[in-house]
Amino acid sequence: MIYSYLFVFIMFFFVTGCVTQTNAPEIQHAGSTTSDTDDNARGRARIHTDLAVNYLEIRNLGVALEEVGIAQRSDPTYGPAFNVAGLIYIEMQDDRMAEESFRQALRINSRDSDANNNYGTFLCERKREAEGVKHFLLAVSDPLYRYPDRSYVNAGMCARRRGDLAGADNFFRNALKFQPNQIQALYQLADISYAAARYNDAQPFLARLQPVASGSPEILWLTLRNERRLGDSNSLDSLAHQLRTNFPNSKEAELLAAGRFE
Repeated sequence: MIYSYLFVFIMFFFVTGCVTQTNAPEIQHAGSTTSDTDDNARGRARIHTDLAVNYLEIRNLGVALEEVGIAQRSDPTYGPAFNVAGLIYIEMQDDRMAEESFRQALRINSRDSDANNNYGTFLCERKREAEGVKHFLLAVSDPLYRYPDRSYVNAGMCARRRGDLAGADNFFRNALKFQPNQIQALYQLADISYAAARYNDAQPFLARLQPVASGSPEILWLTLRNERRLGDSNSLDSLAHQLRTNFPNSKEAELLAAGRFE
């Protein structure tokens, strides 16, 4: 099972704390002698961890914590239970228990990509960026990890937060190698280019974002400002019309009306 917590600052794409879940088969190595009791314990741990995720998603944190506690007691070696506990404690604003939960998940399996991704998120949000990036890179080091683009984006956001623009740029480009239309990576690369006054460099990233621009005032606003710098008045008028029409109450529309482009 995969429980993943994605760390980004572009809130129109993602709500922090979101938990995603997929199912994967348990792998038993040749020669293992797992007893029925062990199987039952692991099964109970899995079921109660799933229930904890469901309650976390509807923000019933008390019941989520009870369920994950049952999972941990059923099988103290089931890492995903501790990973999910970390997410619950984050929502409860209990940093000490959140960190201990992620650490325990990684003591059980240091290569757990989801736990590394989630712990990296936790660290970056607490201004421990160097540690956070290390865990994102541990997450993507697993060739079987299904979401390397997300962890690369998280690493890029973390690097950018501490002012490492070259590192951030590299992480976002790595994300695109795994997912060429990764929205956060494209947006961040465009924004980094715009901030550095490299408007021609920003343009192709923004062009790749156009299919989703109609649903995002942030993308429209960045595209509009970049076209303004490039002197394309036709595109500027069209983008301004879209922003006023589709998002009249957005902060971006207010900035446009006030002529505050920077």
